[in-house]
Amino acid sequence: MTGFGRADGAAGDWSWSVEARSVNGRTLELRFRGPPGFDNLERLAKASAQARLQRGQVTVGVQARRTAAADAALQVNEAVLARYLELANQLAEDGCTPPSADGLLALRGVLDVADENQDPDARAAIETQIAATIDQALDALKASREREGSQLEPVIAGFVDRIETLVAQAETEAAAQTDAIRERFSRRMTELAPDAPGLEDRIFLEAAALATKADVREELDRLGAHVASARTLLQQPPAGRKLDFLMQEFMREANTLCSKSATTALTGIGLELKAVIEQLREQVQNVE
Repeated sequence: MTGFGRADGAAGDWSWSVEARSVNGRTLELRFRGPPGFDNLERLAKASAQARLQRGQVTVGVQARRTAAADAALQVNEAVLARYLELANQLAEDGCTPPSADGLLALRGVLDVADENQDPDARAAIETQIAATIDQALDALKASREREGSQLEPVIAGFVDRIETLVAQAETEAAAQTDAIRERFSRRMTELAPDAPGLEDRIFLEAAALATKADVREELDRLGAHVASARTLLQQPPAGRKLDFLMQEFMREANTLCSKSATTALTGIGLELKAVIEQLREQVQNVE
């Protein structure tokens, strides 16, 4: 879900630029940074992101500049300046260089532009146009994420194919578990009590009970169903959250398969299956 989008705009004596970035996230989370005086932009940006995206940590930054302001005047925000001076004096007591006047005036929030003839309707119109540019940046971000997704789809499909192959190998190996359990139990009972009456019947009953406990048919059936579900979801975006849940189900069945395994070969397949599922889970984090 990583991506980037940018758009620029201008109107009258205002110009602005918008950048939208995203990284992986289980849900949609928007972080907004905008210019002072445009209070509605954050709300509009959140609505725009929710209309286009399902998941990810999205950051939208807006920088706006007034290129000409003949009727505007600079004024000092004395409260902010006083706070900066207080911090600067504390640092100076510790041996730091005292701040210069131009350095203080350059700090964010110290200088404000006071526009005595500012028209609220004109400011609202500019805000509307900036919001449209935010839409454009988010459209570019969405297109960037879709390009990444198209490149990622064959990678995820490859992991699903590998899981299906391992499930087939596990089915073949699991079919031999009953004979392996019976042979192992028979050998052990013969060593411990070779002359016990009804030994053959006892071996058969105990081996059958152990084979029942070690039966992994149910787990393999569910793994096969999960493979089919994964392939269906890949063709029905957005499916990121559903795939997240499916990864949990994949891992649950693989863990049970390993715990029930009665042969070294089946255990090896189960461990490899868990490793592939974990690799698939990491890739699914990139899915919308």
